[in-house]
Amino acid sequence: MTGEVIAKPEVAITSPVIQQNKTLELKFELAPSILSADFARLADEIGEAEKAGADVVHLDVMDGRFVPNFTFGPPVVAAIRKITSLPLDAHLMVEAPSRFLDDFIRAGVARLSVHAEAEPHLDRTLNHIRKAGVLAGVAINPGTPLSALEEILPIADFVLVMTVNPGFGGQPFIPSMLKKISRLREIIVSKKYGTRIEVDGGVCADNLRDVLAAGAEIIVAGSAVFGSSKGAGKAIQELRRKGSTD
Repeated sequence: MTGEVIAKPEVAITSPVIQQNKTLELKFELAPSILSADFARLADEIGEAEKAGADVVHLDVMDGRFVPNFTFGPPVVAAIRKITSLPLDAHLMVEAPSRFLDDFIRAGVARLSVHAEAEPHLDRTLNHIRKAGVLAGVAINPGTPLSALEEILPIADFVLVMTVNPGFGGQPFIPSMLKKISRLREIIVSKKYGTRIEVDGGVCADNLRDVLAAGAEIIVAGSAVFGSSKGAGKAIQELRRKGSTD
């Protein structure tokens, strides 16, 4: 890795909330997380999500050390790259994630996020990811203050706000995180940064509107999609309806 800074173009930032014909419309990307998918039918599960209108496939990578669970690594990601045309969003919940950046980049991810709590050299790490042509994100746990992002926001393509404590799917959304998302949006807008907000943890049809109104632009949903008794396709359609109507 080098210390070269990769410039990120400034763009005009507006709220994701758009008033249109007196109907509140909230623009967002939907990123189903395969953490809750049936791995015996993974190709079918991802295919159903893609057909239903998913925008991104979210990959929760865990090492059993940074978080109390273990999932998969670059070989599985490379296999997933072959079965979908959707961009892959890898969330590294691992210690010293800089060791694995190139492996995931070679596996074909389009977005790659590392935890502020796990990576002491965020500037170098994010610039390395961006130099490879991959969108670079920084993730923060519920107990991590937004001040931890102050120096890195200008070069981060996105911030992944964890709204549950990471490690396991199916956890309930932590309500106090709505204010955290809102405060982050205010910072981004006031500084005119191009950083987007991704939210991961406990988002479902019941709270989606509140999460979007707080400022989220990318929604990760695992149990709400692949854990739905209605099936992934119908669950995605329901989330789309919830996010676009009163």
